Amino acid sequence: MRSTRYETRQRNPYDPMDLAALRQWQREQQQDNRAQIERLLSKLPVAVDQELTPRQRQMLMMHFHDGMRVTDIARELGVSKSVVSRTLARSTERLFRVLRYSL
Repeated sequence: MRSTRYETRQRNPYDPMDLAALRQWQREQQQDNRAQIERLLSKLPVAVDQELTPRQRQMLMMHFHDGMRVTDIARELGVSKSVVSRTLARSTERLFRVLRYSL
């Protein structure tokens, strides 16, 4: 026996109410995340000023604010690429550790 398009839709294993509930939950989660993101962004400048060394702040700004690559930062500051890479990794890890408790 041949199945029609209607029968195929009826055999869908997902209940439309479950899908609606899932979409509602996702919308609620996005709103919850927005509050956390706003709180995080408000505390980020303070954490950068208080927790990082001047050199770390400089490299972080060059990389994330100015959009410079590691190679360009190394060339401009006269250090190796590995120094820049390690400094960026340490500074972002430090900020992560400090800011994760503020969420």
